[in-house]
Amino acid sequence: MHAVQLGGSHYAQYLGMSAGVAALIISCQPLLTAGIASRFLNERLAPGQWAGVFIGLAGVALVVWHKIDIREVTLGSLAGTLVALAGVTSATLYQKVFSPRSDLKAAAVIQFAASLAVLAPLALAVEGFKFTWAWEMAAAIAFLVIFASAARVTSMMYLPPVFAVALELALFGVAPGWLTVLGMAVACGGVAMTLWSPRWRSSTS
Repeated sequence: MHAVQLGGSHYAQYLGMSAGVAALIISCQPLLTAGIASRFLNERLAPGQWAGVFIGLAGVALVVWHKIDIREVTLGSLAGTLVALAGVTSATLYQKVFSPRSDLKAAAVIQFAASLAVLAPLALAVEGFKFTWAWEMAAAIAFLVIFASAARVTSMMYLPPVFAVALELALFGVAPGWLTVLGMAVACGGVAMTLWSPRWRSSTS
C-alpha cells in the first residue's frame, strides 16, 4: 500500500496534476480514515477531534492554495491520486487492526523495502531509470524519507505540506505569503485538536 500511495500520487503529477491538487486530495486521508473507523471499527472521535480533522484539511488547502491548478487535472491523473488516497487509507486501517503496536522504525524499513521492490522495476521499464543527480533531488528524497514517513499518526498527514514550505524557505529562499503562513497555523491547530484525546492514535503506512 505504501508503494500504491507513492506510485499513484507521483504518477498523477507525471501526468500533469499540480502538486497542490495532489496534496489536497491525499490530505483527505485523515478524514476518510476517521469516517471508516467510526463506522466499521467502533472508533469514536469527540466533537472537538472531528472539528480538528476538518480544520486541518482547511489549513492544508490554504498552504497549497497557490499551487492548485485544476486546468491540468485529467481523468488519468485524478484516478492516480484517488488510488494513492485509497492505498494510504487502506494501509492505515490495516495496520490499526492487525499491528497497532508495531515498532515504527521497523515498519518504515519494511515499507520502503516493499516499495523499492514494486517501484524500481516499474521505473526501469517505464522510464529506463534515468535521472540527473543534484542536491535538490537529494533534498527531495530526504524530505520524502524523513518528514513524510515520520507523519505516523493519521492526522499528521496534514503536516508534510507545512514541512515543505519550511524547506522551501530554508533551501531556496522562497518566503511564504501570509495565506500560506495562516494555513500552516490552521493545519497545526487542527492536528493538535485531533490528537488532544489519546483515544484516536493510529499509525499510517
